[in-house]
Amino acid sequence: MEIKERILNHAQKLFLRNGIKSVSMDDIAADMAMSKKTLYKWFENKDQIVMAGITQHLTGVQGDCAVMASKAADAVEEMLLISKWADEQFADVHPSIFNDMKKYHPTAWELFRSHKNTFILAQIVQNLRRGMAEGLFRPDLDVEVLARLNLAQIEMAFDSELFPASQFSPMRVNRVFDEHFLLGVATLKGHKLINHYRQITEAE
Repeated sequence: MEIKERILNHAQKLFLRNGIKSVSMDDIAADMAMSKKTLYKWFENKDQIVMAGITQHLTGVQGDCAVMASKAADAVEEMLLISKWADEQFADVHPSIFNDMKKYHPTAWELFRSHKNTFILAQIVQNLRRGMAEGLFRPDLDVEVLARLNLAQIEMAFDSELFPASQFSPMRVNRVFDEHFLLGVATLKGHKLINHYRQITEAE
C-alpha cells in the first residue's frame, strides 16, 4: 500500500474514533510512528486529509449502493440491506463528526452535502418508486417529501441536542428512524414481506 493511502486510511480511523477536531497532524504522525516531515510531504495540512478522506468515502458509498440495489430482489430488501449497511457505517462513527466537518472543514462539508442532496436523494427516490411499482409501498406516497425526510434523518441521528451522545448512539437512532420510515411507507403486502425478511411472526 502506498504511503499516501496508508496515511489516509489511518487518519480516517482516528477521525471516526475521536472526531475530526480532536485529531491533529501531530497525532496522526505519532500514531503511525511516522516523522512529521514525512506526513507533510504527502499532505500539507489536516484539511487536505479530510478532503481526500471524504472523497474516498463518497466514492465507496456510490459503489456500495449500486451493489445493494442490484442484489436486492425488491425494494423492501434493498431498504433493509441499506439499513444494515448504515448500522455498520455508524457503529464506529464519533457523534461529533458531522459538526466538526461543517464547522472546521467547509469544503469537505460542501462536498458531502452536495453528494447527499444529489446522489443519496436520487437513490431514496428510486427505491420509493421501485417499491410503489412492486406494490410494496403505498401508491399515494408523496415521494419528493418523503425522500427529503429520509435524507434529513442522516444528520438528525448525529444531532447532539436532540440525541445527546451520552444517551443515544447514532447507530441506535438511525436504526429506529429506518424502521419507522419503512413501516410507514409499506403496504400490507410490504409489511408481510418486511416480517418475512426479519423472520418475525406477527398476529393479523
